[in-house]
This record gives sequence, C-alpha cells and structure tokens, in this order.
Amino acid sequence: MGTLNAISLNTGEYAWKIPLGEYPELAAQQLAHTGSENYGGPNVTAGGVVFIGATNFERKFHAFESRTGKLLWEKTLPYSGNATPITYEVDGRQFVVIAAGGGRNRPGTPQRSGGVYVAFSVSGARFF
Repeated sequence: MGTLNAISLNTGEYAWKIPLGEYPELAAQQLAHTGSENYGGPNVTAGGVVFIGATNFERKFHAFESRTGKLLWEKTLPYSGNATPITYEVDGRQFVVIAAGGGRNRPGTPQRSGGVYVAFSVSGARFF
C-alpha cells in the first residue's frame, strides 16, 4: 500500500499518514483509498500545501493541506504523473506543473512515449 506521510521534525513522529492512490479495479468494487504504487515526490509550499502526482494507476494529481493531510483537490491527468511537481509565479499568479508521461504504467493502461506537461493555475490563492 502506498502512503503519503508527514513527520514532525520536532518529535520524529508521524504527524499524519494517509493512503495515496488506488487501483481502479478495487475502486470499482467499492474498495477506495487503498493506496497504490507511487513514483515521484511531493512539492511542499510555505503556504501549507502539498502537491503530488505519483499515483501510478489512477493518474491523479493531488493537493493536500500540509498540517492535517486533508485533501484539498484532485484532478485526473491524461497520463500518470510519475514526477515531482514544481510551482512558480508569473505576474502574481501561481502555477503548479507536473510532467505526465505514464512511464511506469502497467500493460494495457494509457502510456505515452513523449512528455506531456500539465499546468494548473492556482486561482485566488498563494501557496509560497
């Protein structure tokens, strides 16, 4: 089971630990939030948001609240985002970008031989 973990640097203990990703076959059988293989790391912003793709089979990109692990939003990518996202600002607007190429997909799932970059504009919020 794949998990996303936050560890307190003051205590060395888990602040929170949640399943990350799910297998579509299990979700179809009402077995959600199982966790799955993950390839790629998170980007944690000073504003308290954790951005991560990494979920290999469901192809989702997530934003979590860094203090609690609460899911803020998620979007399905065209291919799995097996990469660590970046965030940047242009003219006061923040963007978060992830490469989504599906490079670690299992046979029979969407895959692409080139890179696809997916950018999200984080409207009305600043996470730096």
